[in-house]
Amino acid sequence: ADKIKSYQAIKRIVNLQISIDLILLTILLHFSGGIENPLVFYFIFHMIIASILLSTRDSYLQATFAVLLFSLLVLLEYEKRIKHYCLTGFVPVCLNNDTIYVLGTLFIFITALYITVYMANYISIRLKQAEHAYRQANIELEKKDQIKDEYVLRVTHDIKGHLSTIQGCLGIVVSKFVGKPSNQDEDFILRAHKRTSELNKFIKTLLRLTQIRLSNKFEMDFFSLRDVLQNAVDSVKNKAKDKSIILNYMVDPSIDKIYGDSISIEEMITNMLLNSIKYTKEEGTIQLYTEKHEDNVLIDISDTGIGIPQEEQSKIFDEFFRASNARACENDGTGLGLSIVKHIIERHGGDIQVESIQGHGTTFKIRLPISKTYMKSLSKEPLELSIL
Repeated sequence: ADKIKSYQAIKRIVNLQISIDLILLTILLHFSGGIENPLVFYFIFHMIIASILLSTRDSYLQATFAVLLFSLLVLLEYEKRIKHYCLTGFVPVCLNNDTIYVLGTLFIFITALYITVYMANYISIRLKQAEHAYRQANIELEKKDQIKDEYVLRVTHDIKGHLSTIQGCLGIVVSKFVGKPSNQDEDFILRAHKRTSELNKFIKTLLRLTQIRLSNKFEMDFFSLRDVLQNAVDSVKNKAKDKSIILNYMVDPSIDKIYGDSISIEEMITNMLLNSIKYTKEEGTIQLYTEKHEDNVLIDISDTGIGIPQEEQSKIFDEFFRASNARACENDGTGLGLSIVKHIIERHGGDIQVESIQGHGTTFKIRLPISKTYMKSLSKEPLELSIL
């Protein structure tokens, strides 16, 4: 109801504006030659605008109003009821009393106006129909996409249940092995356990991505970004230490609470750090740098890893895509991690960019809006950690 009222109000305003413009144009023509002035065909521009913004009925009413205005002006000047201002220098003689010229010009003017309205309305209607068809097609595609996601969610959830059971059974058998397997059967069991473990991780990741795609919103609340970043660093520092990777971490002292889903943000940062660790060689370096810029938090995660080929950088956020050098370096991987990261960031109203040189490392630049922030007095110097 409110939308209809707003539309009607806008429609009245547009009608009034066009009507006033037509009156002003008629007055201008009166003082600048009347029927002799070629600017009379500027009425056509108003008819095109009316046909685009208004209904067919209203646009024809505006055309009729324009015809009445101009015809009344010509008739009053022809009958000498009002003064005619001859367009001296443009026409050799005043034409307002030339019956043939007046009738001919009026005929062309009237037909041109109505033909313009007809053609503009026809094109406008066709465009609106095409727009409606595209909108409906988009709605249908979104419905089909949702059905697909719901199907994937159900199937992967069922698969996850079976895999967990299998992995649990294999885990009991594997726990009895000490050292290297003594025979081929034990080796097969260990390999099967490893594979089911990797597959279980993939299913969980796919489930997470599907849940994000199906969900319209996260559970948003104020949370400490400093704590989230610290938790993410703490959860990966042992893996970095195992590869003798230096993990540097710095956060702007002015950053504390932001509005969002803390669990998703922590998951995102943790996964990106783990990704950097996976593709960074031993004794490499990873840096997590965070600063406040206006109403946003900027997070840079850079590493000295294998980098990403230039021609593949535009695809790294696509689902199931893995860079060619990543596949060659590491067989295991779902290609879903960065897709989840992008979904989380976009749901928070942010964006992510990548800068990478193959063989020299990668930097991910994340922007997250702070929204309403609770600022606390912190130390003057940035918090810096160096974890070996």
